[in-house]
Amino acid sequence: MGDVSRFGAVELEDLPDDLRERIGAIAGKSGFVPNIFRALGHRPAELRAFLDYHDALMEREGGLSKAERELIVVATSGANHCTYCVVAHGAILRVRAKDPQLADRVASNPYQVDLDERGRAIVDLALALAHDSAAFGDEDIEVAREAGLTEDEIWDVGAITALFAMSNRLAHLTALRPNDEFYLMGRVPRT
Repeated sequence: MGDVSRFGAVELEDLPDDLRERIGAIAGKSGFVPNIFRALGHRPAELRAFLDYHDALMEREGGLSKAERELIVVATSGANHCTYCVVAHGAILRVRAKDPQLADRVASNPYQVDLDERGRAIVDLALALAHDSAAFGDEDIEVAREAGLTEDEIWDVGAITALFAMSNRLAHLTALRPNDEFYLMGRVPRT
């Protein structure tokens, strides 16, 4: 299976009880423990904070669809050259969008992928913030508003972009390896 992280990995059974239960539920749905949790497991307080913020943004009701949220992650993780997040969240995007090709197209060239007006506005807003956050401004927000995104949705685009900028950098720090299972998710029927 190879090394998960340059800082090692913690197995599910070695996590504190609350994290073992929380990560175990994720593993129960997916059939495996995503390596990000194993890599961050040696710092339980940070893993809890990461999971809490992730879930607050990615699992909340209303606003952006779950597929749109994953679209942001894949586009910005591609821009940040994060293999782990492109592979892992590309798998989730394929499943949620029910499109086996979308994630690859978005990760490799998000500017040319064929998206509807809303999807284009979401990706362009996220990339504007991801590429040059110091230059990000009112014009970027106005384009998103004109495409019909609400203030709440614009906030979500920005917050998801920011969270995954951190996540991408943690993946680079740890040399995080994607789980093999991610590569086939959303491409072939689950067995």
